[in-house]
Amino acid sequence: MRLAGSALRGWRRGWRLAIATVALGLGAASAQAAVFKATLIARDDDPRLERSRTERPALGHPGGSLSPAVELALKESRLELDAAGASLLLTTVGVSSPAAAREAAAKASFAGAVALLADLPADWLLAAAEGSKLPLLNLGAADDRLRERDCRPTLLHLIPSERMRADALAQTLATRRWSQVLLLTGPAEDERSATAQAAIKRYGLKLVASKPFKLSADPRERDLANPLLLTGVAASAPYDVVWVVDSDGEFARGLPYRTALPRPVVGDAGLVALAWAASFDRFGAPQVSRRFARATGRPMTGQDWAAWLAGKALAGAAVAAPKGTATAFQKALIDGEIDGAKGVALRFRPWDGQLRQTLLLGDGQSVVATAPVDGILHPSNTLDTLGADAPEKLCKTR
Repeated sequence: MRLAGSALRGWRRGWRLAIATVALGLGAASAQAAVFKATLIARDDDPRLERSRTERPALGHPGGSLSPAVELALKESRLELDAAGASLLLTTVGVSSPAAAREAAAKASFAGAVALLADLPADWLLAAAEGSKLPLLNLGAADDRLRERDCRPTLLHLIPSERMRADALAQTLATRRWSQVLLLTGPAEDERSATAQAAIKRYGLKLVASKPFKLSADPRERDLANPLLLTGVAASAPYDVVWVVDSDGEFARGLPYRTALPRPVVGDAGLVALAWAASFDRFGAPQVSRRFARATGRPMTGQDWAAWLAGKALAGAAVAAPKGTATAFQKALIDGEIDGAKGVALRFRPWDGQLRQTLLLGDGQSVVATAPVDGILHPSNTLDTLGADAPEKLCKTR
């Protein structure tokens, strides 16, 4: 039935009035929104982001600044934040020394920030933790000591630790019965090499030999960079896989297909344990990677994922405590669950501040496997088979 002209005009006026009322209500809610401030502290002139490195990035290395990933997460969460009457304001600060990192953290705290994010080396990160009592989200430092002897009660780690990565690789090798391991270790890699050896032992693998390598312009050290010589072990000690420990990545990238025996390479080349891979195609991951690539023009790395997840964690805390205090926000941040597009809810471990998470085993082209692997058991949470479990706690400040 068609409305008469006057009735139709009345209905239209009423509809416009309703829309205006809703708009005014939303405007008032926006005006009264709880504003939470966060500060991202990053290193100026980061050597990891030199052009020569980002043009040919090694697996597991950062691809660029992390602030776009945090901003993307906040943009994706805007509707949810608006509905909750909350908003987040992110400030990025560059620092050039540990002392500057400490000062930046103190200034952010004084300016009313409720949380800090950091993409800093380990010592700089510890300095920032000393400058403020705010929760400090670690986006890039994988050092195990930050979760152990040098832990801090305010530190929360979104990037996986070196031990988590080593455990993920060892679980994968054990599942495939690649049990005989040849370990190649670069200069100044004693701690990471020890972590790899501990994982090898933990999952029942056998270390058949451990050899150092070195990239050098000195002709007398040429043999230390020769893959054929390094991997040509005696026939009495055959190996199933070569595990290379090379934080720089320059030697490791040239190792696959150059070994004396036709064997896979894992560690820092070949098959690498990653927080994220742009080729991961499950649980909504392709959509996350595409949105990031559109925003930045480059693939999403593990560090980018950690920064994106930090933004999601901040947004989740703001929604959980929209009209609450900074204390309520921080409690929600520490205790809340986060959806990291990996198929499981992610939470921080109370004993070391590390985020429980699935790791991806990839070769730069595809994701070959995930860890924890099927068949690895744990009394309560299989994610705790990656990294230090509660009975192994070495953090004395939590």
